[in-house]
Amino acid sequence: MAELALKEEILPKAKPILKWAGGKTQMLGDLLPKVPRSYGRYIEPFFGGGAMFFALEPENAIIADSNPELINMYRQIANNVEEVIEYLQQYKNTSEMFYEVRGLEWTTLPKAEAAARTIFLNRTCFNGLYRVNKQGKFNVPYGKYKNPKICDEENLRAASKVLKNAEILCGDYLLILEHYAQPGDFVFLDPPYLPISEYSDFKRYTKEQFYEEDHVELAKMVMTLHERGCYVILTNSNHPLVHELYAPFTIDVVQTKRHISCNGKTRKGEDVIVTVPPKQQTLIRLAPKPLPEQVSLYPPTRFMGSKSKLLSEIWSVASQFEVDTVVDLFSGSGIVGYMFKTQGKAVISNDYMTMSATFTKAMVENNNVTLPMSEAKKLLEKKKESDHFVETTFEGLYYSDEENVLIDTLRTNIASIRDPYKHAIAMSALIRACTKKRPRGIFTYTGHRYDDGRKDLQKSLEQQFLEAVESINNAIFDNGCENKSKHGDAMEVKIKHPDLVYIDPPYYSPLSDNEYVRRYHFVEGLARDWKGVEIQENTVTKKFKSYPTPFSTRKGAADAFDKLFKKFSDSILIVSYSSNSQPTQDEMVALMSKYKEHVEVVPIDYTYSFGNQKHAKTNRNKVQEYLFVGFNGEDVWKKK
Repeated sequence: MAELALKEEILPKAKPILKWAGGKTQMLGDLLPKVPRSYGRYIEPFFGGGAMFFALEPENAIIADSNPELINMYRQIANNVEEVIEYLQQYKNTSEMFYEVRGLEWTTLPKAEAAARTIFLNRTCFNGLYRVNKQGKFNVPYGKYKNPKICDEENLRAASKVLKNAEILCGDYLLILEHYAQPGDFVFLDPPYLPISEYSDFKRYTKEQFYEEDHVELAKMVMTLHERGCYVILTNSNHPLVHELYAPFTIDVVQTKRHISCNGKTRKGEDVIVTVPPKQQTLIRLAPKPLPEQVSLYPPTRFMGSKSKLLSEIWSVASQFEVDTVVDLFSGSGIVGYMFKTQGKAVISNDYMTMSATFTKAMVENNNVTLPMSEAKKLLEKKKESDHFVETTFEGLYYSDEENVLIDTLRTNIASIRDPYKHAIAMSALIRACTKKRPRGIFTYTGHRYDDGRKDLQKSLEQQFLEAVESINNAIFDNGCENKSKHGDAMEVKIKHPDLVYIDPPYYSPLSDNEYVRRYHFVEGLARDWKGVEIQENTVTKKFKSYPTPFSTRKGAADAFDKLFKKFSDSILIVSYSSNSQPTQDEMVALMSKYKEHVEVVPIDYTYSFGNQKHAKTNRNKVQEYLFVGFNGEDVWKKK
């Protein structure tokens, strides 16, 4: 027994047993990335050489073909491989033996011998072609190869091990799919291709042919599988009819080589890969509900992309899952992470901007430390000489000379605070005071040309700072969980197995700017104390170089989403994204479907009111905010 176990352990990865016209080995590099990360059962009803099956080695599979001789071979290898090997070892690569064996009727032979005959003929015939005439007789001539590998014992045993995990059926693909395909299954379809030319239809796998009307029927079944909730990948030739039949789905054209062709010049071709995700099953319902009163205590922040107006909708979706740990991966203003904290979740907030991480340090991670107002007032006093950095660098740009002096005083005093939470409260209050003293709360311009007479602008910076400290103190509470504030790149941050990840990245659109650092460079500089930044002295606003972000281009955003979905593939995913941003809705669904069994889109009507856009005559600020929700069947779904 120990010897047998050792033998199984060292078996190589199985490869296709037969050479097969139209086999998918050369296309695996294009096909495998499109396979869903998780699925119920693997189903392949046009099995042929089975390259995809052997590459994936699925633990639960149904493989089928209408060719009974082929199915007999796979069944025998699965259940009787040693006897098949014994028969194969008796064959010799001679023309005489080839035609003698070809002349035998396989149905009259013992099943193991018939399986060996199939492999022998395939290995020694011309070009490894499998073709039968109208009577179903194998009619390919001898191949005249010097040393074909008739009996590959190692691979046969490896293939046997994989095939044992499959139910092997003989029958029409329509009957197989209709009877067996269930929601969540992955179906791979590699039917006989539509011929591109009148001479290209050389493959007769069975005595029955596969005509255009059969492809139309197949397309109807693919739509049925889509509606049923199956994930389907289909291959075919780059034929106009294929594009017509599968127009609703993603079609990729790939360059291929035709290994079986009389003319070497015509061995190049184009195949298509059709990707059909399961139709969205509406399991998510949007029923906004009142939030805890505690949420309203979070100090409102004028922050681009803040989800303060969408909290009820976000919680409505998230509350339909049983979760304990939540990650707010792009925390921004911090309000979403704070909302999850009020719901009793253990929250990990993260952002690449120091100011955002400072907010969440003060009010998400911090459960009980406040900054007494007496200590806050002392921070306004000039205790020691400052470095006059703001006073000299930003003179005449954003604030009066007196205000710049006060900012430097606060910077100096805050830097001496040892308690990390008190430090975060004080710095958050300074940032909040500075943004409230700026028209529109941003730093993309200088002066006061957008002064709209708000009361915030009339208050002194000192008053704004003290009010901010008081507001932050009032927001601090203990939810009984250990919460964390992280400051890092979302692509690199290490977080172990969270139940739910909320992703609200910068939205990419060719029509708008998503550079947060450009808008908030002054207060981001405060949070960093301008350490590790390079101020661009030639700019009017004295901005510094932005952090690199993949969300500044369409391709970068798509690649970033793919990496994030893969990184957190074991977690429930909720992604906020706008209808006027890229990737598009369909592209986002396709990306998430690679890693999640279920992907749903929850649209929310939304109007941006950043700056003075609410008074604009265009409708560019009226969009739909999408919540993309990805989850697997094993996720614990709250019973309604």
